[in-house]
Amino acid sequence: MHELIGDITLCILFAWVLGLAAHYWRQPSILAYLVAGFAIGPFGTGWVKSQESISVISELGLIFMLFMIGLEIDLKKIIRAGPVILIAGGVQLLGGAALGILFFVAIGMRMGAESYDALYLCVACALSSTVIIVKVLYEKRELDTLPGRITLGMLVLQDVFAILFLAVQPSLDDLHVSVILLSFARAGALVAIALLLSRYVLPTLFHRIARTPELILLGALAWCFLIGEIAERLHLSREMGSLIAGVSLSTFPYALDVTAKITTLRDFFITLFFVALGMTIPIPTMSVVGLALVIALFTVASRLLTTFTPLYMMRQGLRASLLPALNLAQISEFSLVVIQTGAAAGHLKNGTSAAASFAFVLLAVLSTFVIVRSDPIARRGIPLLKRIGLRDLDAGKDGEAGHDGGHGAGRPIVLLGFFRTASALLSEIERNQPALLEQIGVVDFNPVVFRTLSDRGIQVTYGDISNVDTLVHAGVGQAELIILSIPDSLLKGANNEKLVRHVRSINATAKIVATADLLADVNDLYNAGADYVTVPRLSDAQVLLNLIQDASAGLLSERRHEAETMLADRREVLP
Repeated sequence: MHELIGDITLCILFAWVLGLAAHYWRQPSILAYLVAGFAIGPFGTGWVKSQESISVISELGLIFMLFMIGLEIDLKKIIRAGPVILIAGGVQLLGGAALGILFFVAIGMRMGAESYDALYLCVACALSSTVIIVKVLYEKRELDTLPGRITLGMLVLQDVFAILFLAVQPSLDDLHVSVILLSFARAGALVAIALLLSRYVLPTLFHRIARTPELILLGALAWCFLIGEIAERLHLSREMGSLIAGVSLSTFPYALDVTAKITTLRDFFITLFFVALGMTIPIPTMSVVGLALVIALFTVASRLLTTFTPLYMMRQGLRASLLPALNLAQISEFSLVVIQTGAAAGHLKNGTSAAASFAFVLLAVLSTFVIVRSDPIARRGIPLLKRIGLRDLDAGKDGEAGHDGGHGAGRPIVLLGFFRTASALLSEIERNQPALLEQIGVVDFNPVVFRTLSDRGIQVTYGDISNVDTLVHAGVGQAELIILSIPDSLLKGANNEKLVRHVRSINATAKIVATADLLADVNDLYNAGADYVTVPRLSDAQVLLNLIQDASAGLLSERRHEAETMLADRREVLP
């Protein structure tokens, strides 16, 4: 016991020191934890040698990590995802797994007879890193964009795929149809038990302790370990039980509170898991490094093929098809969980496990840079894709670039970029001055916007507003009023000041309305040539001030009724 406490102390100390270095160099913290584990483990300095300590630390960390992953899986979002995400996600998973089996068997990996290296690698390579992707997309403010929503939807489907694999994994040595069905039946029974208890028992219990934070935390931990133990009794695994425990709480009224209370504890045990995983990584041989490079290259190539292709075939456009493929081009931390469980069960060789870990590290570093720079990469890649014959949504029936929904002439009023403010504006015009719609043209590269506006008979040019050629083609030179309603924080490849200068160079007489994030930007936009600059937070503040006054006068219910009436029959493009 004393040895275990000392080993945990070393794990946390080295994880913290290397975590600081990773933060300074803007690298994933998981990478720092793996390196810390390698440094103090049997293959590094040897300061932690006890296999029992490594095993206990790893299992505890794994149970907590899967519990938290389960808490973040929202089944309602999967149901509401729509056919694009469901079909693309299904093709990416099944296509990636099929390609993985064929590829890894072709290069000599085993697939059966108590060795399932090819199977585990194909599953590992089909999963992408939720931790890395969500962190970078959040920092880029792209979680709510179309490519961001597609990426997140596919990540959720990948988590479900991993759950199904973990249900079958303990029975791989005796895998028959009856065994698979029995495994799924056991998993179904576990899910049913968890959902019934979380629906009819937990709400009452958690409601009574809602004001006692330590009991909320203790209750969540008790739930995690209870379902894990039930899973063990059903001949599944505690790890899978902890995952299902989290999923069953994900739609629970207190899920957000549980997540907030357990976050610190989660981070502690997740750190321990990845440090313990780093301890199992041996000093790489040339064969291990070579296999890691092969795994990394296959992962990137298969992800681009299986993600880009279905999205492109469903007419999402080159940009919205390419960006999710770039976002997803790495191996998941969940993949390391799958590999770890396989190694513990003796299903794959140590060299294969080490190679997968090295591939994860390599892709974690590279994909962080790629996701941060995904927009300029896509801008350079799209012309190349067009040269090899792929057609974007801006290609007309004759294949010429510049299709704009059947309209060629410019309109007097042009909206450059189309997000929620523009969507609300269009709805107001449709309700109050529908004749004005014939004077409006829109320029945007969102395929949903393109199709929806085209179906409504509104002129829309598919293209990147940061591209001067797109502006010229859209008829900006003949426009009388040009509106830039997207703030700089959401624009890609440009900002409002640059766009105003581009527009003014094309059209010297048009009235230009721009949007400023900061008050300091207002004068810069006027100097660039804008005729009027909106600052959305000022109008929002005025609305809130009016509501404060209405609340004081007892008129808030009337204002709510007015707002509900106004919202009732709106047909916005972007809800």
